[in-house]
Amino acid sequence: MTATASRELWLVRHGETPASRDRRLAGWTNVPLTEEGERQALALRPRLAGERFESVWSSDLERALRTARLAWGEPRQDQRLREMSFGELEGRSWDSLLKAEQDALVRFSGFTAPGGESFEALRARVLSLVEPLDPGRHLLFTHGGVVRLLSREAGEDSFVPTGTLLVVDWSQRRLVSRTDAAGEASRGLPGASAGND
Repeated sequence: MTATASRELWLVRHGETPASRDRRLAGWTNVPLTEEGERQALALRPRLAGERFESVWSSDLERALRTARLAWGEPRQDQRLREMSFGELEGRSWDSLLKAEQDALVRFSGFTAPGGESFEALRARVLSLVEPLDPGRHLLFTHGGVVRLLSREAGEDSFVPTGTLLVVDWSQRRLVSRTDAAGEASRGLPGASAGND
């Protein structure tokens, strides 16, 4: 594959929200960024400054859109970059979930949220945006489930904290780099950061 045909995805998980801070499932519920979430988004700006992208996208949900505007500028909004719809589980705390629900969410497969979306439907929705992207670099402001889904496709399967930037060589399905909200980076090795929350 030639360099001109390669695709690189720069994946940003939105900044902290009251839901993420309090370990609650937000899904499609619109929640704002906390002050810390805004700080995380602003901290990405120097990392993204001067970079060139073929396209810049964001979920249409407030937390991702606000992160995009603080870290970059105005993105194209698309509902396909939304978090998984957790249906009846939205707003629930992690500790209030049944053990089977927690286990399925940790496995990140074989689960359909009651009144919500399955992992398979989430994957189909997200890939319907990503797969047709032109060669080049694309910046996507999105959610933890979407980042995990796309990074899993590249051999990295870990939960990423809010404010994290992952760069994925989508053509080669490999992780290029990861920068968490504190600015700490790891390069290249899928799973190198699996111990992080």
